[in-house]
Amino acid sequence: MQDQLRQLPSVDALLQDLTLRALEQRYGHTLVVEACRAALDAARQRILAGANAPMPALLVDEIRERVEQAARPSLVPVINATGVIIHTNLGRAPLSEETIAAMRLAAQGYSNREYDLEKGERGSRYVHAETLFKRLTGAQAALVVNNNAAAVMLILATFARGKQVIISRGQLVEIGGGFRVPEVMQQSGATLVEVGTTNRTYIHDYARAINEQTAMVMRVHASNFRVIGFTHQPTLEELVALAHEKNLLCVDDLGSGALLDTRAYGLAHEPMPQESLAAGVDLVSFSGDKLLGAPQAGIILGKKPLIDALKKYPLTRALRVDKVTLAGLQATLLHYLKNEATKKIPIWMMIAATRESLDARATKWAERLRASKLDASVIDAESTVGGGSLPGETLPTRALALNVASPDTFAARLRANTPPIIARIEANRLLFDPRTVLPNEDDALLAGIERVAKHLAV
Repeated sequence: MQDQLRQLPSVDALLQDLTLRALEQRYGHTLVVEACRAALDAARQRILAGANAPMPALLVDEIRERVEQAARPSLVPVINATGVIIHTNLGRAPLSEETIAAMRLAAQGYSNREYDLEKGERGSRYVHAETLFKRLTGAQAALVVNNNAAAVMLILATFARGKQVIISRGQLVEIGGGFRVPEVMQQSGATLVEVGTTNRTYIHDYARAINEQTAMVMRVHASNFRVIGFTHQPTLEELVALAHEKNLLCVDDLGSGALLDTRAYGLAHEPMPQESLAAGVDLVSFSGDKLLGAPQAGIILGKKPLIDALKKYPLTRALRVDKVTLAGLQATLLHYLKNEATKKIPIWMMIAATRESLDARATKWAERLRASKLDASVIDAESTVGGGSLPGETLPTRALALNVASPDTFAARLRANTPPIIARIEANRLLFDPRTVLPNEDDALLAGIERVAKHLAV
């Protein structure tokens, strides 16, 4: 064993190899040295387990593979065949071609992000999205920050720091990643006052809790769970009336927020910001990268004096978005303005997809895979909206079902494919839902399935 260990070269000796010197020129000294040390450590462990020292050429090959692996980006495009439209783990909403083009243009050169072209002087970065939000929702003003949690925290810090905010116990939600509404409130400096119970809260519960320290009445939409049965919550109009009677702010956190009525597509109603504004709330917030279908952002709409105060609050600078996000958000909003959201915005194209179109795609997939000797069929299945939106709601779909010896092994191989393919397993079969596979991904999906099948000799 000691003889084998002594056969391992030093890092300095390895760096004299011509292949590694070429790698060093391409990737830099640090990355190659790290790979040398890692490869030598792995070789020592194998020798201690009873193996022989590797041949120098094999060791160099291993180092090269380690360097190339380390130099590859870890964030890569994947094919989402799960049927979950707004898949948080897979990047939430895919963007329209126009949105991507607008973001690319903003990134590759200069822009009038904060420059008034008409006046020839400094302008506001917020005007690019604000004008469109005002037209689409009737809001007096708008502000964009980096996500909805930031939007809520900014509202609370600006108007309720050191004061009390009243909220129903049934709305103390936890969003993705373990972030909880009470914790966001705590970070803002506001004091949370819980009223009612988990399942039933009445307007008089809010009224009894109001005192001289109260600054705000807040509603948080339960966007990622559903409470059914013996339940009650006051209407938004009731909350607005009470808050304004007591000279308090009424704020509505929608979480997702949709500019289109989801009922038109066979889903339950998802609250819309324009409805909140019509009910009289002072401020409403929601996400940009969920049902809006835009890049990640937090949107705040409401009364102009309040939005102006938010823009001036020092925390806003730490939460503001860059030119690329603003360009993407503006391009997405233009789809709504031109009444083309269901034809251009991917998530709304997916929501609006018909059973017939889904069946046609799945059938075409199955025919090709059967020609490759795979056990493929088309079955009825269910898609979900996801992304903390419309909990429990599903859309009927037609999915490709693949029978293989080991669905778990096959799925793991698909994830290792280039590009990775993410499917789901039901009833011991792999399912691929065309609703969430982008139209230009069909060939890559099928080629990946065929490649894995051939490797596993299915």
